[in-house]
Amino acid sequence: MTARDFTGLFEPRSVAILGASNDETKYGNWISVQALGMLGRRELHLVNRRGVSVRGRPPVRSLEEIGEPVDLVVITVPASGFEEAVEDSLAAGARAIVGVTAGFAELGAEGRAIQDRIVRRVRDAGAVLVGPNCLGVVDAASGLTLASNPMPEGELALFSQSGNMALELSGFLQQNGHGFSRFVSLGNQADVTAAELIDACIEHEATRAIAVYCEDFGDGRAFTEAASRAVEAGKPVILMTVGGSEASMRGAQSHTGALTSDTAVIDAACRAAGVVRVHTPRELADAAKVLLRYGVGNVVRRVAVIADGGGHGGIASDTCERFGLSVPEFSAALSERVAALLPPSAGTANPIDIAGAGEQDNPSFARVLHECLASGEVDAVLLTGYFGGYASYGEGLAAEELQTAARMAELTAEYGRPVLVHTMAHTSPAAALLEERGVPVCSAIEDAVRALAALDRARRAPTPTGGVTLPEVPLVSDDYWREREMLADIGIPFAPAMRVSDGAEARAAADRIGYPVVLKALGLLHKSDAGGVALGITDAEELDAALSRMERELAPPGFVVERMVDASGSVELILGVQRDPRFGSVVMVGAGGVLTEVLGDVAFELAPVDPEQGETLLRSLRTAKMLGDFRGRAGVDVASAAELLAKISAFAAANLRIREIEINPLLVSAAGAIALDARVILDPETSEK
Repeated sequence: MTARDFTGLFEPRSVAILGASNDETKYGNWISVQALGMLGRRELHLVNRRGVSVRGRPPVRSLEEIGEPVDLVVITVPASGFEEAVEDSLAAGARAIVGVTAGFAELGAEGRAIQDRIVRRVRDAGAVLVGPNCLGVVDAASGLTLASNPMPEGELALFSQSGNMALELSGFLQQNGHGFSRFVSLGNQADVTAAELIDACIEHEATRAIAVYCEDFGDGRAFTEAASRAVEAGKPVILMTVGGSEASMRGAQSHTGALTSDTAVIDAACRAAGVVRVHTPRELADAAKVLLRYGVGNVVRRVAVIADGGGHGGIASDTCERFGLSVPEFSAALSERVAALLPPSAGTANPIDIAGAGEQDNPSFARVLHECLASGEVDAVLLTGYFGGYASYGEGLAAEELQTAARMAELTAEYGRPVLVHTMAHTSPAAALLEERGVPVCSAIEDAVRALAALDRARRAPTPTGGVTLPEVPLVSDDYWREREMLADIGIPFAPAMRVSDGAEARAAADRIGYPVVLKALGLLHKSDAGGVALGITDAEELDAALSRMERELAPPGFVVERMVDASGSVELILGVQRDPRFGSVVMVGAGGVLTEVLGDVAFELAPVDPEQGETLLRSLRTAKMLGDFRGRAGVDVASAAELLAKISAFAAANLRIREIEINPLLVSAAGAIALDARVILDPETSEK
């Protein structure tokens, strides 16, 4: 990606607001009010075609009247005058334009055509356009305040397609003592995209983490790649987006497409880039608070839970497991060391129940924390319960609790492992001291655990190695036979088979291949559902009967005779690739055969994946235990299935006409893997895009 120059957007020497107004119901007024905070940092011109003074500033009728170049222009005029305003801005030397005005692509084809024309003009001039249909831009480091509302300053960059989401998030951040280093309201993303803005923050010293609220990713791969670069640079990326819709998959013709949801694709993209996906503004604020404190690269799987009550310890432990974290039992040695610090009735195996020590010996919280952090047996510590509330019992306990909080903060800094505190007394002085000294505090246990899980997700996944040499395969497919041959050419193993057109050829093929055989009718999308598959045929009489029935009921263009594979000691899987219109090829693995749609046990990743990633994906299935030794049956060759997944994922990623690939079932045994059926669906173009 060629980096664009955003100096005019974030560090302009001069700013003009077109459509500045004294009317308190208009954006031109709201943004002008905020812009007055920049006086002394840069030139500010409030432009109003009627030539009235706005907020006491000198009246200016037009950009031309200013008489000198303007770096950044904010346009708030009605849609009918927007295109002309853009031309005036470019003529005035604008390097950046913020389009607050709405009424373009969001209204339909005519509005999109106007918007596209404006974008071409802006790009031809070497400028950048934010929006249109946005509510402004802020850069705390340069003192740029050009949004409709005041934004708290901090270290989080936010790029949002929703103004209201941004405003709600700013409230949550401010409550936690955080705010924005940069804020850009994306609007329609007609020109400047979230991916470009993420890249622009990688070298921005004031930004330590990046958050995005996005409803339309546009080029999803560009977003993923930019986020990956940010995470690799040590700047975590948090994504909040809508999801759960299958709109992008409505044209799917295979099980793969039918099972792939919008949410599954976005989750796969987030995993590939190390992006933390959240679902609400409060969740985003909690994740940001913890990521700003502990950064990226943390492995957070094993959690020590310290509670001052059995109930809180149990709930915290259950919640950890619900979010994919473990609360492992301590070694005997660690349990003994913890027991030496607490009353005899304390629980010391993990979770730890300090059993009344909070009021009798408040510093025990810090001593137990020390043992957990020093043990090497856990990745993080979660303290949950009443800490912070003991101050209400008297001045002595209040002072002691503050000393304990200070010591806990020291230990957290010393050991560098994540420590989070959940307390029902989250507004207490001790909780405030912890926050001030870098130990995040949450008011709900699920918020704390979810934030810990976010730390673990904020790690860049290994870059796929590819590693698959693809032959030149003609992308022509009209039936199962051609699709099978296409996949066989890239190394997918199938049972011996022959294509036939009538009974005589079928009998000859079966004699050559050897009974038992399978007869498959060609030209059908889901052959089994349509009655186009006959299994376990043992002689010519059965073969003739099956072929005659299919000719009569289905009238297929031909048949395939395959050797019947012995499925004993095997597991059926589905391997698939679905092309998402935003993120490109997405691979899927799952329980296969007739159980595919019944169980819905599937997992996804962006393509291409290497064999190691493929095996990780397979072992993430709910039914993964079936892949190992099971009820006297030897474990199956998972590595061979992973190798085949890598091959089809690389093949699909390299050939843009492939819309879907599905191998279902893939029969996997201790001896290896073999495809029993397959489907390849291509886009209708006659040449590659």
